[in-house]
Amino acid sequence: MNDRSRSIPPHALNPLRTACNAVFVSLQKSEQASVELPEIELADWTSDLEDFAETAALISHLDLIITVDTAVAHLAGALGKPVWMLLAWRSDWRWLHNRNDTPWYPTMRLFRQSAPDQWDQVVTQMSEILEHFCVS
Repeated sequence: MNDRSRSIPPHALNPLRTACNAVFVSLQKSEQASVELPEIELADWTSDLEDFAETAALISHLDLIITVDTAVAHLAGALGKPVWMLLAWRSDWRWLHNRNDTPWYPTMRLFRQSAPDQWDQVVTQMSEILEHFCVS
């Protein structure tokens, strides 16, 4: 699957910034991540991460991982961390169809686009649920 269809423009995540005063931590090894999120205060230690073991160590200190379909999603799922994954309209076969969960990672919740390139509904739904997640 190509990166363009599974990636979300960083600014589309801005609705998450008001959710329960959460602190966001970048797990994306890219200069682009912090540059394109001016509305979200983003802690970024990715320049210090050399391998998946170090990424796993950082993930182990986080309450929730929000990501698209990347290696980080699989790593966090394998670690048993709560993961919310944003899926494109046409996602990879392993995420099955018509499900918001996955048999591969019991702590992962899937948020699917209802139409191609439409992330607004996914992010809005995620923001509403994040408010409840922060209370619990």
